Amino acid sequence: MRSPLVRWSVVSVSLALALTSCAKGTGGGAAPTPSAGQFNPGATFSGSISVMGFGATDEIGTTRVDLAEKALGGAEIKLIEGDLDIQQFLSAVAAGDPPDIIYANRDQIGTFASRGAIMPLTECIKGESIDTSMYNKNALGQVTFGEQIWAIPEFNQVQITMANGDLLKEAGLTIEDVNGSDWSKVTAAAKKLVKAPGGKLKVIGYDSKLPEFLPLWAKANGADLLSADGKKAQLNSPEVVKALEFAVGIYDAQGGFAKVKAVRDSADFFGKGNQFAKNELGAMPMEQWYVNVLNDVSPKAPLVFDTFRTPQGQPLAYSSGSSWAIPKGSKNPGAACRFAKTMTLVDTWKAAAQARLDKREADGKPFTGVLTGNVKADAEIEKMLTSGGEPWDAGVKAVYEANANTFSLPANPADKEFKDAWQGAVNRVLNGQDEPKAALDKAQQDAQKALDEAWAGWTKRTN
Repeated sequence: MRSPLVRWSVVSVSLALALTSCAKGTGGGAAPTPSAGQFNPGATFSGSISVMGFGATDEIGTTRVDLAEKALGGAEIKLIEGDLDIQQFLSAVAAGDPPDIIYANRDQIGTFASRGAIMPLTECIKGESIDTSMYNKNALGQVTFGEQIWAIPEFNQVQITMANGDLLKEAGLTIEDVNGSDWSKVTAAAKKLVKAPGGKLKVIGYDSKLPEFLPLWAKANGADLLSADGKKAQLNSPEVVKALEFAVGIYDAQGGFAKVKAVRDSADFFGKGNQFAKNELGAMPMEQWYVNVLNDVSPKAPLVFDTFRTPQGQPLAYSSGSSWAIPKGSKNPGAACRFAKTMTLVDTWKAAAQARLDKREADGKPFTGVLTGNVKADAEIEKMLTSGGEPWDAGVKAVYEANANTFSLPANPADKEFKDAWQGAVNRVLNGQDEPKAALDKAQQDAQKALDEAWAGWTKRTN
């Protein structure tokens, strides 16, 4: 269930230089729209298409790639495995020799579009008769920029609350104390659950999952980090400052972030020695794919699940995930479009889910589902779920409830710089370099400057 994450292979300064250089090399403007004649649902393709950033390493991937290759009618699919290397990709675009299609995080699509590194998919969607209504609206929003769609959503990720039931019971707590519905209870629970004999942290009471989950805590407190039109940073609003103070305060109550991170990083996260199985973690919000990991490696762990909730008790999740984009200069955009379409069709996802279901049943394990960027596929896959008993059924229920209550950050031409700004602010607070208000004030300035410059550049180029 876990989708690959885009790897940034160079430090921020070097990457910024690479982006600027590559944008210049591609003309520094928005990519031209391919002609409608390149996209035809009745066409067949020969030769091969290169796919960068995607590894079909399990039955979910291999089943879909096989169907996509069949849909191409003869063209061979060549996978360039491993996470997307941004520098390598942009250099290939600048050199006029890009892959035919890339697999990228949705929160990078705006930057790629603004740099002229990818094509708008207007003619692809029209020519291949792609029904965009089947895609998750938040996922589609993350790849819609300048009134055009620039990528096709793939997997979707949401968060739910995961907790160790034995540790909760021992501390006189329940899942309601740690699901986010009462922030004072979460702080109190962290203090009750933490174990640090002799000052050495042994058990994390509660992990608020910073820096990655600041958007989730901020939204729970009624704030968006970015305006709906993607033009105004809102990083230092009182609600965001309060959310950061709270989430950092949870670490402070347990001896500080450094101690928590040391225990977090030492865990066998994907193995039998994970923190829940070894009673080293009380609770945390976490992406839904981890439910499947835990069921695989520690099915007897004393787990309890719920949705992540707002202080008003409502389910909430931050939608993120992967997508398919066609680079500028793709030698076979028609085949690339057909590939992206087929990989994300309802029937393709159902076939992949069936392959996963068959494998799980053969192993005597429940099928806990797959979350996609396709809402119609999700509805069909949900019908295929099999019971694993408790706590797994409760976990799966929480996943689907979370998936129905998501938000996302809108696409913008400074996606990367904006994310760097708020994550940098959180890291400075976690490292003791800044107080939350000061860190977010600086981040606000940096983010707004990046947004203003990027939007001005986009307007100039597109006009």
